[in-house]
Amino acid sequence: MLSAKIIEHILKAASISRWNDYPKMVSLVELDKQAHKFIIAYFIAKLENDVDMNYIIEAGIFEFLSRVVVTDIRPDVFRHIQRTKKQQVNGWILTKLEPIFSNMNDSEFFAGLRRYLLDDDSTHKKERLILKAASYLATRWEFGIVYQTSQFLSGIDELKAKVDEELEDYYELIGVRKIAMNQKLARLVDLSGRLRFQKRWAQTPRIPETAVLGHMLVVAILSYFYSLAVGACKKRLENNFFCALFHDLPESLTRDIISPVKYGVDGLNEIINEYEMRLIDERILPFVPESFRAEFSYILGISESGGRLVKDEFENRTYQRTSMRHDGTMDNVNEDKFNAIDGKALKYCDKFAAYIEAGLSISYGVKSNELESGFKNMYEFFQKNPRIEGVDFFKIVNDFDDYFKINVNKNS
Repeated sequence: MLSAKIIEHILKAASISRWNDYPKMVSLVELDKQAHKFIIAYFIAKLENDVDMNYIIEAGIFEFLSRVVVTDIRPDVFRHIQRTKKQQVNGWILTKLEPIFSNMNDSEFFAGLRRYLLDDDSTHKKERLILKAASYLATRWEFGIVYQTSQFLSGIDELKAKVDEELEDYYELIGVRKIAMNQKLARLVDLSGRLRFQKRWAQTPRIPETAVLGHMLVVAILSYFYSLAVGACKKRLENNFFCALFHDLPESLTRDIISPVKYGVDGLNEIINEYEMRLIDERILPFVPESFRAEFSYILGISESGGRLVKDEFENRTYQRTSMRHDGTMDNVNEDKFNAIDGKALKYCDKFAAYIEAGLSISYGVKSNELESGFKNMYEFFQKNPRIEGVDFFKIVNDFDDYFKINVNKNS
């Protein structure tokens, strides 16, 4: 499905600091910015007509992978270089990325990356504009933080004027106008952005630190490569990606409650879930445009059971007129008309993302009993449940361990 080299490249973004030449009250990293960009792009795209969501996903991943390569170049400098030396710079980026993807089974992915960087695509102008607008809005949201601690610096108000001025370039997009006017959609942008302040594995030291927001994108990218591996149809791939991307959105309201707490007290998990559903119903869904609110609820894993709403994003399901659980192989519903989501496989992606987070820190020598225990437990899960829909996650786990020389999970 994907190699440890690709995983390493993706997680580099968690260590790439943004706004390095400005004082900041919190750490701002590239992984979180890219996650926020994808979330904003989703909401903007869903308010437009005839948008290819698969292109939004694929092109967004291409841009993310490329940005990690050129991280040392300031965004304004990079944009200037792109205007004058675009082909040369993109060609250089490809030479850096090609060795990372050389052993990937799906050669079409890298071919698509090459086409995206080197060819002028006139057929997806709107999708590219949406990604550009989403990137700008995510940066603008960050700048709101930076500005608070940088007002004593000369030139900061000039920079603020330039940031605000760029907004006008995207006014043709309905979603941008709604966000700019601080309407309901702006509440969702703000709510999702706040997930960068919630740290994963908050009770143990870890390198690199990752936020819930960045974790959501890692799971989404893993789901994308999983979907390629199983030959998912377009709608199934789209649903898998965005279900993974939004799977922890309610934690912006409840915070990340670790499993030992959630399941350690009998009945506590049910109480938490019920409260979470109430908050979703009151503080998320009302701000989603009505035109795709039902679809977004489905993406979140919300369905009706016994006359009440329940949430389970990690169940296989299809959606035609009503959401239904699907217990057989997802190959049987691999057509756009079924609107399928591989919920159980997304759970594997979520667990593997946590495995990566713990494993990287252990490989760097920063570990605790809790981190090692969690890492071993997840290894045992994949050992006992190696495959789902034909994808061998246990093989990927062992490839990851071998690449980073991690032995803590090996049975003695």
